[in-house]
Formats: sequence, structure tokens, C-alpha cells
Amino acid sequence: MKETTPEIRTIEESPAQRTRTWARQRFSAALRQSGPPAALIALLIVLWQVAVVIGRVPEWLLPAPARILQTAWEVAPALVLHIGQTLLETFWGLVLSLATGILLAFAIDLSPLLRRALYPLLVASQTIPIIALAPLLVVWFGFGIISKVVVVALVCFFPIAISLADGLRATDPEHVALLRAMGAGRGQIFRTVRIPSALPSFFSGFKIAVTYSIIGAVIAEWIGASQGLGLYMIRSANAFRTAQLFAAIIVTSLLSIGLFLLVSGLERALLPWYYTTKREEQWESL
Repeated sequence: MKETTPEIRTIEESPAQRTRTWARQRFSAALRQSGPPAALIALLIVLWQVAVVIGRVPEWLLPAPARILQTAWEVAPALVLHIGQTLLETFWGLVLSLATGILLAFAIDLSPLLRRALYPLLVASQTIPIIALAPLLVVWFGFGIISKVVVVALVCFFPIAISLADGLRATDPEHVALLRAMGAGRGQIFRTVRIPSALPSFFSGFKIAVTYSIIGAVIAEWIGASQGLGLYMIRSANAFRTAQLFAAIIVTSLLSIGLFLLVSGLERALLPWYYTTKREEQWESL
């Protein structure tokens, strides 16, 4: 009996088998990508622990990783309250930055004149250090949540506006010409072609924005607040409780990573056509 070739075996595989094969290959690829950095991080943590123990470094100067984890567990109830306040400020700041960034992107795309007028101002707004603006915002809006929301919005709106505006400009002109030839109006072209083609760029900017959103809230809390991770860091540093400070830093980093993963998941859920195409190209290249 003639032996079946590998190509024929691939064709004869059921959809479930192909899915499992693809999942195994994706897992192997993810392991190859995440394995080396994870191993390096683990090695650095071990070296850190050993160096602190052998060198007898004072805890107020550099606590050991084990001590940081222990401290994080001990202060977890207090940290939860500060985390909730920082997340609240971050949420409303992101909402404001989304509304502002999307409106600015649409305005820039609306006419070349508005683009020439607004684009340089957007770039110039990012040359001013946010740490310099934060005290002014506290003076104008007080020590409440509004000043923190404005700071987060100022940090986040720029990548959203620029990425969406550039995504709208990157629409394939042949698709636009085809729809115009078929009698589609400007609004219909904008909804059916230009916005879908700009969404991948928009989400790229949005992921950058959410990564910096927690940092923006923490910076605003440094200037003046009654609650939040930024205030917790300032109090820990002033009291030379370095382990608590490291615990707050780790929580801040994990929150930023979590928001990034959340937006990435939202992107995959809303743009299945985009990731399906990429997955098929990756499958064909194997």
C-alpha cells in the first residue's frame, strides 16, 4: 500500500487536529519568546537575594526580594485602598483621554488646514514635563480627584490622537476610490472603510496610553492627595520603609501590565478579522 505523504496527512487532518497542532506550535513559540526573559528575571532575583544576604545590606537601603514579598503581604489591606483610588483616577482619566483623543483625531482628519493647525500643538504639548504641570493643576482644580484625572488624560491623549489620525490617513486609497465609484458617500466611506482600517493603529496607541496611565495617576498623587499609590510611596520613602516602597512599585508595574493585557484582549475580541489574517499568514509560513 502506498505510503501517505506528509502533505496528504496535513490535508486529511480534521479541523480539531489542526487546531490542536496550531495551539501546540503557538505555545512552543510563546515559550521560546517568554522563556529567556523569564529565566533572566529569575536569575537576577536570585542574585539580588544572595547579594543582600551575604553583603548584609541594611533593609532601609535595599531589602531582599523575600522581604519585599513578605511586606507586600503584610500591608496588603492598606494597599488595596490605595490601589482602588489610583484605579478610579486612572479609569476616568482614560475615559477623558479617549474622548479628547478621538475628537482631536477626527478634527485632524477632517481637513488639511486643521491638521496643519493642530498637529504642531499636539506635539508641543508633549514637550512640557507633566511633573511641572501637576502643581498648576492642583492649584486650579484642588487636591481632589479632578486634578488627577486631568493629569492622566494629559499623559494618555497624545498617543491615542496621533495613532488614530495616522491610521485614518493610512487607509488604502484604492478601497476609497472603489466605494466612490460605487456611489458611496463620504460618511459611508468613513464608517465602512476608514474607521475599520484605522482600528489596529488606534489600539496600538491605546495600549501605549494605558501603560502610562497608572504612572500619570501616581505622579499626580505625588503632588498632593489624601489616598493613592503615589501618596503611599511618598509616605514610605519619608519613613525609610523601603520594602513598602518596593511593594508599591511592584503593584504599580503589575497594574500597568494588567491594563495592557486587558486592552490587548479587547483588541483581539473587536478585531477578529485582523488577527485571523495574521494567524493564517503565520500558519502558512510554518
